[in-house]
Amino acid sequence: MMVHSILVPMLAGFAVFMLGMKMMELALHRSAGKHLDHILKRSTATPIHGMVVGTATTAVLQSSTAVTVMSIGLVNAGLLTFPRTLGIVLGTNIGTCLTTELIGLNISSFALPMLELSLCVWVITVLIGETGLLPALPSRRRSAVRLGAAGGSPSLQAGSWLLPVRNAAVIVGGFSLLLVGMKMMQSVSPAVQASGLFSLFLTKAESSVLWGLAAGIVLTAAVHSSAAVIAIIMGFAAAGVMPVPIGIAVVIGANIGTCVTAVLASLGGTKSGQYVAWAHVALNVGGAVLFAPLVGQLHDMMQWLTDSPAAQIAHAQTIFNIAGSLLALPLCYLPALQRLTPR
Repeated sequence: MMVHSILVPMLAGFAVFMLGMKMMELALHRSAGKHLDHILKRSTATPIHGMVVGTATTAVLQSSTAVTVMSIGLVNAGLLTFPRTLGIVLGTNIGTCLTTELIGLNISSFALPMLELSLCVWVITVLIGETGLLPALPSRRRSAVRLGAAGGSPSLQAGSWLLPVRNAAVIVGGFSLLLVGMKMMQSVSPAVQASGLFSLFLTKAESSVLWGLAAGIVLTAAVHSSAAVIAIIMGFAAAGVMPVPIGIAVVIGANIGTCVTAVLASLGGTKSGQYVAWAHVALNVGGAVLFAPLVGQLHDMMQWLTDSPAAQIAHAQTIFNIAGSLLALPLCYLPALQRLTPR
């Protein structure tokens, strides 16, 4: 019974959610990814510059793990030093809040219209590219653009507006799927609420915040996506299945669980690359230790900001991540850390 009522819909919703996430990530990376390596190398002279770049880059890629792993790769290749990555690591935690804040806007009713619109736009750009229908251009310019640079179809080279429009359609479509997946996962809420195991978890979590932290760590380490775990928790909170304070505890734990991928990516690399991963761990564990005792106060603050349980959890993650990064920023200027360049 639990398999059909909880597991199957949850896995299907999770698959749709992750498909949307990957579509957004790939389209955003295709739009701006070619510039990111250069930006990370050239714009991280100080920790505060690195934090700004890390925030913007993570917001663009929609993945803090992707930016952290990219930074580890640059450090392993000797293109970036460990001290220059400290600010980037702080920024990744801030930039990753964009996805959950967008989900918290409660615009799931627009998911299907957005998906249909994005699909129509994508099909139109494909048809224009295949048929060679181009905007009116002077004949000399048209022939030059048709030849284009190597790689990519001539029609895409000719219509310079086609690729950005197509990427935008994929981004909107990915976000729509993300909302659809979240709604599918939220549909299991009544069955979850009736589950004895879930009731036991809630009872334990109400008596100790450590249960919520542990759940966030384990779930995020298993699926390698804190955004997915937080989206599930936001759905449960919106349906009234999970109290918001427990959801906030799970979110804090999810920030620790997301470090697992970076640590795994650093294995076998240089010591500097491993230091980047462990700096990420130190930031998130330190933030969790600092904020875990304040879950109740954080919930009270979120209630003052909004009445929506899902938005409360999204805002709590944003405040937790911004506060943690700002508190850690002065430490990045310590001479001992700035001189630390292990090989």
